[in-house]
Amino acid sequence: MTFLQTIRPLVPFLPTVESPKTKVLVDDRLKHMLVAAVIVCSMSNLPLYGIVRESSPNDPFYHMRVILASNRGTLMELGVSPIVSAGMVLQLLVGSRMMHFNQNAAQDRVLFQAAEKICGILFTFVCSAAYVASGMYGPLSAIGNGNAALIVLQLTGAGVVLLMLDEYVQKYGFGSGLNLFIAVHICETIVWSALSTVTVTTAAGTEMEGALFALFHLLFTRKNKITALKLALYRQNLPNISNVLSTVLVFGSCCFVQGWKINIPVKMMRARGQQTNYPIKFLYTGNMPIVLYSAFISNVYFMSKMLTNSSPHSAFFKLLGNWKPNESGQVVPVGGLCYYLSPPTSMLGFLKDPIHAIFYLGFTLTACGYLSKAWLNVSRTTARDLARKLTQQQISIRGMREQAVTRYLNNYVPMCALLGGAALGLLSVSADFIGALGSGSGILLAVTIAWGLYEEISKARLPPSMAAQYAAFM
Repeated sequence: MTFLQTIRPLVPFLPTVESPKTKVLVDDRLKHMLVAAVIVCSMSNLPLYGIVRESSPNDPFYHMRVILASNRGTLMELGVSPIVSAGMVLQLLVGSRMMHFNQNAAQDRVLFQAAEKICGILFTFVCSAAYVASGMYGPLSAIGNGNAALIVLQLTGAGVVLLMLDEYVQKYGFGSGLNLFIAVHICETIVWSALSTVTVTTAAGTEMEGALFALFHLLFTRKNKITALKLALYRQNLPNISNVLSTVLVFGSCCFVQGWKINIPVKMMRARGQQTNYPIKFLYTGNMPIVLYSAFISNVYFMSKMLTNSSPHSAFFKLLGNWKPNESGQVVPVGGLCYYLSPPTSMLGFLKDPIHAIFYLGFTLTACGYLSKAWLNVSRTTARDLARKLTQQQISIRGMREQAVTRYLNNYVPMCALLGGAALGLLSVSADFIGALGSGSGILLAVTIAWGLYEEISKARLPPSMAAQYAAFM
């Protein structure tokens, strides 16, 4: 009996979203997505009941919260991390053939979705319990066993709601709900950093938090306009105009790279031998390298912080990560492996410790490239799988026999996966170095997710005859 068969008795007890009985119009799909996004944003602002230290500096997800759709001290404390990690584990088991899954069988698809829900709920519960037990909200003696149980229950319940909203978006909207929530959270963070009207008292006086409002506020309130302009452009510990310009540059670069592709000349037998080009995208695996890399880094941070809390003076645990508060009181890695896996906060940080910057650059590019290439087997999108897909859709490469198609595609698919993953890593590192808002990984995720949604919405607005032809090239 396979693993999927063993969970069959649990399927009727799992929460589920009823599939639509009629076709959902494009405009209605967008409304459903908006509703789901508003609910998640509301959860991001609902504080947890029972915590002692809501703004504790003991935060292992400090660098990763933007791309995990996470918000400290709220129902979205864990973000999408447990659910994404559970999905990745199942995908790896399927890709490595350790778990049998026939994607063409409807029953197997239902059971696999049920397995994703079960693993997502279990991962959320385990992460919630570990989060509370490790003292992220204060010692258990201070918060009490009752409050500790309530916190775990709240976080687990929020994870279940997130799973339901993800399924809701998949059935009534476009794409993945988790991707939508990540993109919305990233964009929210960037917009807040640029347009926030909250005032902050600094050593230089009262300033506005948002970079754009701070520019006008400083120019109107400071007598020395040159000094005010320099402060708005380069101020530290708060968003500045240089960060905004860097963000625009990175967004433009990501959109530019998204358009890179290799055109393969093909013939469509269903269209009477019509000749056209089949595009192989340079970013062949999409945003998966960044998702996998971010999930790996967040788990390393989490384990390091938990081990440090359990034994603060252990020299061995400090090799994994040595954590100390920075100028703003946030606990960050200052030594060990976690330090070298954390991005330099600016170009000045690059110059202060070039070894750290070079290691971070090399590791990120290598990891993203390798993960992108490894994902080909996991997601079954290798050159052999692509050749099989073209054959099923009655598409042939011009001037080439069917037996040679796989060998021909092998010249492009692995290389696009490897170089595309490394290019995403390079864009992410570059964005971190120049101080883009929302982190380099966050901007890449937002652009790739938005690009994918744009393609899906464009396809849905096409007439049925053109949509079928367009689907063959997706």
